[in-house]
Amino acid sequence: MKRLAGFLLLAGGCVLPVQAVEYLTVETATVLYDAPSQKGSRLFVVRPGTPVELVVALEGWAKVRDAEGGLAWIERKQLSNRRTLIVTAERAQVRQAADEAAPLVFEAETRVSLDYLETLPGGWLKVRHRDGQNGFVRAGQVWGH
Repeated sequence: MKRLAGFLLLAGGCVLPVQAVEYLTVETATVLYDAPSQKGSRLFVVRPGTPVELVVALEGWAKVRDAEGGLAWIERKQLSNRRTLIVTAERAQVRQAADEAAPLVFEAETRVSLDYLETLPGGWLKVRHRDGQNGFVRAGQVWGH
């Protein structure tokens, strides 16, 4: 009986709440810091439209991860819930339909930001370029979804 109780206790401890990954977008060019304070060391400036993954939220600050896996702190007021993606492939092909045989609408180079519109079956994402062109890109060519 003790063995069963120990197993149940252990199994119960392994059940963790599932937390969805939350992506946010940097709205204006802003400084990223090594600590949640403007007194922290300035790491670099991030450009508007850059997607980041929220790791920790504190009052007024957010610890975020970028597409390369780097961690830094940003003032929460610089972030929005608007969803963007960043191209991680050398050249992402954006097509008229969610199909490899569909005509090409445009190609986007590494680090280009695209607005995320929706996820489709088969590993496709519907996106919009800032110039207004819509299309479908393979999920493996972008980050932030």
